[in-house]
Amino acid sequence: MAKDMSDTFLYTTPLDPRAKPLIDELIVEYDSRYGNYFSEEGAAAEMNRYPAEAFASPSGNFVLLMRNGEAIGGGAFKAYDEQTAEFKRIWTRSDLRRQGLARKVLFELEAQAARQGYSRVYLTTGFRQPEAVGLYLANGYTALFDVEADPEIYKTLPFEKNISHLVATLAFLADVPPPQPKAASHP
Repeated sequence: MAKDMSDTFLYTTPLDPRAKPLIDELIVEYDSRYGNYFSEEGAAAEMNRYPAEAFASPSGNFVLLMRNGEAIGGGAFKAYDEQTAEFKRIWTRSDLRRQGLARKVLFELEAQAARQGYSRVYLTTGFRQPEAVGLYLANGYTALFDVEADPEIYKTLPFEKNISHLVATLAFLADVPPPQPKAASHP
């Protein structure tokens, strides 16, 4: 009997026990790529930089991509400013890569950010993550750095994307006016 391979999204919190294996693997991945390049405490310091509440509605959100009851990917966003959601921690399990899962998570986060009233996305990735750079460039993100330069000179690589078309489309489909952005407190 074949297993059901249907993937679903679960909106929750970074503190959800189902997120822990995914977050733990992300910390190991960051540590293997960067060591203590950014901080003496390694990736755990970066992962704990923001409280779970920063990724809670109405100004943020945290989503897991679930398959057969297990988290196989996920991501989050928090308020960057009134119009901009800052995406964080877009990740898929390492044993399930090259299946388009990160793209699924990215598109879901974009749609949710639009539903919550954001018209722009901002994100950064590390200079030793060419897979992430490729994902963002292939999906309509504008690099806010010279893509021809050695990425290590920037350390973190910023991107942006206008998602105002999603806000209008979602409002049209729902036949309601677009939501107003939530007030943000930028850390």
